[in-house]
Amino acid sequence: MSILDAFNYYFEMVAVDSEELKQEVYKLRYQVYCLEKDFENPEQHTDGLEYDEYDEHSCHYLIRHRATDSYMATTRLILPNRHPFPIEANSQIDTKLVKNINRTNLAELSRFCVSKQFRRRATERDLITTNDTDESRSPRGKHSSASITLSLFACAVQMSSDHNILYWYAIMEPALKRVFSAMGIYFVEVGPLVEYHGMRVPCVIKVTDLLISVAEKDIDYWAMVTKNGQILL
Repeated sequence: MSILDAFNYYFEMVAVDSEELKQEVYKLRYQVYCLEKDFENPEQHTDGLEYDEYDEHSCHYLIRHRATDSYMATTRLILPNRHPFPIEANSQIDTKLVKNINRTNLAELSRFCVSKQFRRRATERDLITTNDTDESRSPRGKHSSASITLSLFACAVQMSSDHNILYWYAIMEPALKRVFSAMGIYFVEVGPLVEYHGMRVPCVIKVTDLLISVAEKDIDYWAMVTKNGQILL
């Protein structure tokens, strides 16, 4: 069974196209960023929802666990508008490295997360990887553990296709960047490390380059990210 088939057996990618689903996004982000990671202060989110001013011009996806009908992962793309992206407000980007990118085709990949609470109770633990898990040494584990991470990238590729986005900004921990690189996803650093909820580095990636490099790394990974070629830019 391919990793895409295994993923589809257990999970579903869900486009967030209603206020009800947005509330599910915010609840999941509260669980991850306020309770699990101490990334945000829960006292500033007394309604049990984690959201910010960027959500007004963002698109979102959720990953639903079919057996329990619960949402266990999410990500968003912050779409271009007249305001700076969060990465621009919180890091020092070398503008020479991004000067040829048309801003109307640029978004920021953000709030890329999987709930630890889900991992503790899920029987499909080996299908999940985030920045605080290690890659399995076995070939089977290598493929299955990449599934959720790659599915979130598939969601981001789908959103990019929907909104004519060709490049992503992202500000991330170096360890997470290494996890992505192991899957053939090579973010390019465009500035120095900064203190932003821990040490993080501003990066950019061209989405078509991502699709090419993932295919070169592992054709099963490419199938996962593109839903067997259904979503391409």
